[in-house]
Amino acid sequence: MDFKFVEILNSTLILFSVIDIFGSIPIIVDLRKKVGHVQSEKATLAAFIIMILFLFLGEFLLKLFGLDLASFAVAGALILFFLSLEMILGVRLFKDAAPETASIVPIAFPLLAGAGTLTTLLSIRVEYKIENIIIGIVLNLILVYIVLKNTHRIERFLGKNGLAIVRKVFGIILLTIAVKLFKTNFFIDI
Repeated sequence: MDFKFVEILNSTLILFSVIDIFGSIPIIVDLRKKVGHVQSEKATLAAFIIMILFLFLGEFLLKLFGLDLASFAVAGALILFFLSLEMILGVRLFKDAAPETASIVPIAFPLLAGAGTLTTLLSIRVEYKIENIIIGIVLNLILVYIVLKNTHRIERFLGKNGLAIVRKVFGIILLTIAVKLFKTNFFIDI
């Protein structure tokens, strides 16, 4: 095991930006209004399982389709770029159908462990050790669980403007991460 504080911190912050749990509070609040109770424990555990499985099996799946990790990292950088634009500009580029229940499907997937998160996991795997990424996942999901349990309090504390500021700040961080991933992996095979 090769635990490195800098890698743990970086993977935690990258995943925090992509998962964007604070930016998702308005979505979670809307879900609660539509369907009632959000199953925080179940959603967090399901997101953990999805992320860990993809972290370990994602590369195998890529090889199965004849793809390499650097190409996936570049594709992931492009997805992160567009996700960051959504956060910064307040526009919606990716559109999903509205869920009928607030269970594992809308919360764990795709809200927590969606395409951006899964792409990011494989992308950062190029740069960081797996054990440091797993710690980053766990730290993020602890925060996710706390947020899911306290959505109403956080919403009242930050207010609409506070949530918008948090979302834009993490959008800029995510944009910077996307540029770095692209720059690091684009010229690998050339």
